[in-house]
Amino acid sequence: MSETAPARIFNVLFLCTGNSARSILAEAILRKHGRGHFRAFSAGSQPKGKVNPLAIKVLKSLDYPTADLRSKSWEEFAGPDAPVMDFVFTVCDNAAGESCPVWPGQPMTAHWGIEDPAEVEGTDIQKEAAFVAALRYLKNRIAVFTSLPLGSIDRLSLGTRLRDIGRGEGASVSRPDVA
Repeated sequence: MSETAPARIFNVLFLCTGNSARSILAEAILRKHGRGHFRAFSAGSQPKGKVNPLAIKVLKSLDYPTADLRSKSWEEFAGPDAPVMDFVFTVCDNAAGESCPVWPGQPMTAHWGIEDPAEVEGTDIQKEAAFVAALRYLKNRIAVFTSLPLGSIDRLSLGTRLRDIGRGEGASVSRPDVA
């Protein structure tokens, strides 16, 4: 009987300008659904310094991990001591258009923009519903991503599939991939 090598764990970074809502939701979703196969991180180009309370409320209500979530700068992931990313996804249109740091290791990138639930105005119920919708869109995209045959798909095909995921339901804009 031969021993098999442990499966590779992929590092994934979700980026948004403020790192307080969408990227935080994505990080929590992948932490739960990608456990053992993916390590999830999130960051922002101009982090707000705190996680949106509605993001935490919705995540907790759906049994997602929230203990270590924090709003932080993408600079934490651009330094020499940072984990090397395999994938970097922008989840807001502003971050997709910004000049990103050069990521060590040349990760695969794609834009998965969705509307900002923190920008929704209205009743508390309407605001919370926007966060639930954002979580649903991100969960669907992450489910497709985690089901990809990452070990057996060529880089070009993988890049196309990653960009296609970002064009799915809930996409904030129809624009070329700029991540």
